Amino acid sequence: MTSPPSRTILAACLACLASAVCAAPVAYKVDPDHTFPSFEADHLGISVWRGKFNRSSGTVSYDKADGSGTLAVTVDLASVDFGHDKLNGWARGKDLFDVRKYPKATYKGTFAAPANGVPTQVAGELTMHGITRPVTLKINSLKCIPHPMLKREMCGADAIATFQRDQFGMDIGKAYKFSMDVTLRIQVEALAEK
Repeated sequence: MTSPPSRTILAACLACLASAVCAAPVAYKVDPDHTFPSFEADHLGISVWRGKFNRSSGTVSYDKADGSGTLAVTVDLASVDFGHDKLNGWARGKDLFDVRKYPKATYKGTFAAPANGVPTQVAGELTMHGITRPVTLKINSLKCIPHPMLKREMCGADAIATFQRDQFGMDIGKAYKFSMDVTLRIQVEALAEK
């Protein structure tokens, strides 16, 4: 004997309400005051220069039930900061970021490779210097908690990726055997929009 259609639908709805599997994605806004995109790049094979960007923004959509979601981040390249004023000015110029022509870098991606319901990667594309290339972020950690003061959910993550800067048209130093590898590290926090 089968259940009447209305009972079947009601049972499915109740099961969905009781299950985390039916949770909807939550929209988050990247908190620029608690987000730290930084990078490491070679200098003549003898040292590693480290810098960061002081201004970034973005959005995240995340469904904790199945680890799915999307990420969109914009970085203001003029906010580059090596902790060295002269180097900062040079990096903003035509030899590297050329911020007058290319003021922003963007990254858009989709959460991937969940383990125990938590994504371990973001498969996406980085656009910088007018060029778009695939870049996969490895997520080292991702955790969500209720913000103790704002009473909204907050998520934080630590992620890393390596890419070749010459693939984005920034090959300064290549003739002198500078490595083109750049390691991007992102510590990010985001607040639920409601």
